[in-house]
This record gives sequence, C-alpha cells and structure tokens, in this order.
Amino acid sequence: LYVGGGVVFSGASQELLELAEMTQVPVDMTLMGLGAFPGEHPLSMGMLGMHGTYQANMAMHYSDLVIAIGARFDDRVTGKVSEFCPHAKVIHVDIDPTSIRKNIHVDIPIVGDCKTVLRELNQILRATVNGEQKDLRKPWWDQIREWQQAHPLTYQQEKDGPIKPQQVVKRLYELTRDRDPIVATDVGQHQMWAAQYFKLAKPNRWLTSGGLGTMGFGFPAAMGAQAAFRDRLVLCIAGDGSVQMNMQEMATAVVSKLPVKIIILNNGFHGMVRQWQDLFYEGRYASSYLDTTPDFVKLAEAYGAVGLRVKKVGDLDAVLKEALATNKPVIVDVPTYPYENCYPMIPAGGCNHEMILEDPPELKKKQSGSTKVTPEDKDTVLTA
Repeated sequence: LYVGGGVVFSGASQELLELAEMTQVPVDMTLMGLGAFPGEHPLSMGMLGMHGTYQANMAMHYSDLVIAIGARFDDRVTGKVSEFCPHAKVIHVDIDPTSIRKNIHVDIPIVGDCKTVLRELNQILRATVNGEQKDLRKPWWDQIREWQQAHPLTYQQEKDGPIKPQQVVKRLYELTRDRDPIVATDVGQHQMWAAQYFKLAKPNRWLTSGGLGTMGFGFPAAMGAQAAFRDRLVLCIAGDGSVQMNMQEMATAVVSKLPVKIIILNNGFHGMVRQWQDLFYEGRYASSYLDTTPDFVKLAEAYGAVGLRVKKVGDLDAVLKEALATNKPVIVDVPTYPYENCYPMIPAGGCNHEMILEDPPELKKKQSGSTKVTPEDKDTVLTA
C-alpha cells in the first residue's frame, strides 16, 4: 500500500488501517501521508522516497502489486520513472482524474474519494480474505524483515561528541509521544529527520510543506495549529536558515500567547544544499554556508519569548523538558554537527533500490573530526 496525503484529507485512516490489517500487506507513506497510518504499527514501513527508509523503498521496488491511495507518484517517490516498480501491477485511487497516469502507467485507475473507495473495497474483501491467503505472504514478510534488520535508520552519537540532529529529533519524539503533539516543520534536512524519527500515531498531527518545499513554512503553520488548539502541544522543528524566513512572527506568537515550541537544529548551513554539494559537487560550497546567524536565545528574549540552548548532548533532555514545561513561546537552539548527512538517499535520477546509505570514504576522510565550520571551509564558500 502506497499512501499519500489524500488519505489524511479524506479522513480515511480508519478504513486504511482495516484494509492493511485484513490483508497483512506493508504500508509505505509519503511525506504528506505521514500519520495516515500509525507509525509504530508492525505493518508500517515508514516514509518512502528520496530519504525514505530502506525497507519502504525496497518493498516498493520489488513488490508485485502497488495500491496507491491518495498519492501522486511525484519524483521524490518514483526516482527513475522508467524503472519504478518494474515487477508490479499498479492500482491508483485518487479523487483527481488528472493525477492518474500523469507520471506512470496505471493498470487499474479508480477515480473517487479515498474514504468511499476504501470502505467499498473493505466490504468486498471481508467476504474473500482468509488466513490461507495471508500465509502466502510469509516469504514476502521474511524478506521485508531482513531488509529492516540489515539497514535500519542509524546514526552515531558519541557521549562527549557534537550533538547529532537525529538524536535531537529522536529524543523529542520519545519525550512527547504520549502527549499526542502536533508537529510542524520547515524545509530541509531537519524536515527529513523529523519524517524519519517522528512515528506519528494519528492523522492531522503533521504540518509540512511538500511539493513546493517552502522554507519558513513551519513556524506560521505551528502558530495556526496552536491558535486552533489552545490546549495542545505544538512543536516546530526548524533549521537555522529556514526559521529566519518568518522569525518576525514571534511577535505575533508572544502577543497572541501561542506557546509554540521551536526546536532549531543549528548547523550553520543550508544543510540539504550542503549535502548535495558534498556528495555530487566535490564540496564546492556556494550559497549554503550561513556566514552569520543571530543568537537565537537573545532573539527570543528580545521578542519577550523564552530562549534556551543545549550546550552538550548530556544536557539535551533537561533543556527539552524545560521547554515543554514552559507555557510561553520557546526557542530551543541546538548547535548540531554541521556535516551530518541525511540517509538513506536516492540520488537524483536513481532507482528506488539504489540508495546511498552512508558517507562515501572520501567524504568521511574529509570530515573526520570536524565539529564546526573551519576558516578553510569559509574560504571555499567565498571563492566557489
């Protein structure tokens, strides 16, 4: 099952859950579809696509049937279109007829609202699905579990080393999962790490800019959610570049008493751009290094909000807990390792099963021991 934002918009999450559990098939979610299916459910493969999980992308590539529900087969999901799901028959359910067969061949098109279609499909399947059919999928599930165990999401956080951004997002998720938070993001590496490590249990808890990829989206979106749900915990996961696109709205948050919690993964770069420059352009940095950034703690205080900073990884939990307990707008500035890359990654034009899983050796050597941007890096930026 390949699930997109249409399932969320149509309110079809319960019907999707019934379909998946009845048929015992894996569920891949797009960036916009996160929350449509419980992230910690054993049938969930997580997000698929350019920075999707290994098992999600491999399951899509080697499947013999793909049922796409409320998804649009965008380029971040399909990779190389001519080799997308080469073994699969494709069923596409979408309310917009112009989305069907727009990017890939579809064997069975179904134009309709996701909730209505899934409800009717489930009614038919209840009379036909049996345990024997589910047992036939055991070898498939054995293969999927093998993929999961071989290449889980991973990173290395040293006790006394620089703070890894994945550690921040993972701990934020673990500290807030029982509070059913609404999570907004800006656009960049932090957005992908949030998509990977926040295993949302319900729909309409995830606010992010997919498609357009609009930097600066997260904070205003979080404010809107907080204004609508005054008693809910609302988080904004941001980067030090994108958060500055709409930082002036902190005045609105303070005046309107919107206690949004902004967690800034501060790496001194436009991280996604820097990652591409390191992987594909021999480290020729251009317009990706942030030559100067404000003191976010002082900036928060200047607006009348609360500013906190994590100085070392051992302080991370305490600072996050303090922020979560504060009934005011909060900025948490977390200086993170500047050269951390977001994996898995399907390179542009690559196939879904051709993922980069770690830094190549030459990049590891270059960045070995680097914890901050050096003068040499700065010169590279200015002369590139």
